[in-house]
Formats: sequence, C-alpha cells, structure tokens
Amino acid sequence: MSRVAENLYSILITLWVGALWAIGYLAAPTLFRVLDDRALAGRLAGEMFTYVAWLGMAAAAYLLEFLALRKHGAAFKSSVFWLVLVMLLLAVAGYFGIQPILAQLKADSFPREVMESAMRDRFMAWHGVSSVVYLIQSLLGLMLVALQGRGLR
Repeated sequence: MSRVAENLYSILITLWVGALWAIGYLAAPTLFRVLDDRALAGRLAGEMFTYVAWLGMAAAAYLLEFLALRKHGAAFKSSVFWLVLVMLLLAVAGYFGIQPILAQLKADSFPREVMESAMRDRFMAWHGVSSVVYLIQSLLGLMLVALQGRGLR
C-alpha cells in the first residue's frame, strides 16, 4: 500500500482524536467559562461538536476502508478496526440520535431558553447521555492513538 495512504491513516487518527479532546475538553468548557451568555456558548459548542462528528465520520470511513484493504479478511481480527468501528457508531449515535433529541427539547421550550423551561430536566438527562457517549468515544480515541501502529502491520 502506498506511503501516502499510510500517512493519511495516521493523520486522520490524529485529527479525529485531537479534535475530540480539543473541542470537548478545552474549547467547549472555555466557552462556558468565558462567555456571559450560556445560550450562545451552547450554540457555539454545538457547532464545534457538529464539525467533530462529521470529521469523525469521514475519518472513520477512510480508516475502515484502509484497514479492510490493508488486512483483507484479517481486518475483523484487528483491535484497531473494532476501535474505529465503535467510535464511528458512537459518533453516529450522538449526531443522528442524541443531538436531534436535544434540538427538539430546545425547540419545544421556545421562546424560553431550555434551561429556564419545563424541559430542563429532560434536557439535562439527555445532555448527560451525550456527555457519557462523548467521553467513551474520547477514551477509545486514546486507545486508538496508542494502538494505531497495529493497523499498519
């Protein structure tokens, strides 16, 4: 397999996992700490999480294809393959499953902010689910970084 494909494999893992950690544990908390408007901070963080989700789905598509072509049938025996697949499924569940629920709760609370509405408890519960999913994906990402060399063998 070409060196370019191998380099892209490593670069995409770095971008995906780096984005997960930078946005989830640096940028988003900073927005809520610095901005006086929590609704604005939430909207900005949500936009960044959207970008991370799409980056993750695109990266996972390449990584899974790379591993399948590189290892053929043995890809299913690769821990890297399964880490990428589970991370992809978590990204898809978060973006297409949990985020629409959060958006609907925000819409249902309009014209009030969701945290000032009767939807607050449901929103907080689903936000907690989203946070746990994101944490698991982030931790799996650390494992992926540590094990990424196995995908090249």
